[in-house]
Amino acid sequence: MSYEGYTTFKVEVKDGVAWVTFDFPPVNVQGNAMLADLDRLAAALESDRAIKVVVFQSSHPDIFVCHADIDMLCEIPAAERSRSEPILYLQKVLQRISSLPQATIAKVEGMARGGGHEFMLACDMRFAARGKAVFMQMEVGMGIVPCGGGTQRLARQVGMGRAMEIILGAHDFNADLAERYGSINRALNPDEIGSFVEELANRIAKFPAASITACKRCVIKAVETPIEEGLKEEAYQLGQAMASTPAAKRFAFGKEKGIQNDLETQKNWDKGVMDIQNIQ
Repeated sequence: MSYEGYTTFKVEVKDGVAWVTFDFPPVNVQGNAMLADLDRLAAALESDRAIKVVVFQSSHPDIFVCHADIDMLCEIPAAERSRSEPILYLQKVLQRISSLPQATIAKVEGMARGGGHEFMLACDMRFAARGKAVFMQMEVGMGIVPCGGGTQRLARQVGMGRAMEIILGAHDFNADLAERYGSINRALNPDEIGSFVEELANRIAKFPAASITACKRCVIKAVETPIEEGLKEEAYQLGQAMASTPAAKRFAFGKEKGIQNDLETQKNWDKGVMDIQNIQ
């Protein structure tokens, strides 16, 4: 099976492991192009039993996956939704990644805020580099809610209180704190993370594909109530927020200032989240 022709990442398959490297300058923004690529990748992986592990990493030295694209979020109708409506395309794609039959690993060596953090949470395992990885959910500061499964997966991963702190506090936090919280498996030194993830991926890839899938399904069943219901609630709350908060103005401000593709802004999102509170 061919894994070529993607615009936002490259795929290398070796010994039962698919190495997916995000490479979408300038900042690996999570927009429609990336979601379309991920959707197509998932469609291929779902029927490929030769691949047993998928590792997601980035070619960018400072960013894993950026937050969700402002234009994409602004395309979501700013109107109240019914809880019975289908989930968002963003939610659907990340849930598809979460439901892959393969074991999935996020190897995070840079910033993963907003949608990038939510993508990481959709993977089965997450490893992060000390001194390089930075995490955040900034949506409350923009007047909306995390809408890529963040409210659902984060609470399941770290518990309600810590999920509230991360989502409502909108602070940056590093790999060591993420390890303490439980949102990542381990914090590793930058010179260790590559060999560690490679050894783990290659080890898992030696096991039977059917057994990997079965174990994964059993673990997920043990910790989740139906996530589809939670995703519907998340989408509903996003519609409510877009219709009744300053979100549209704040996104327009961000787009006008070009903050999305500015690397310095990406490095200082914590300050940006607070500054944008003046936009009403």
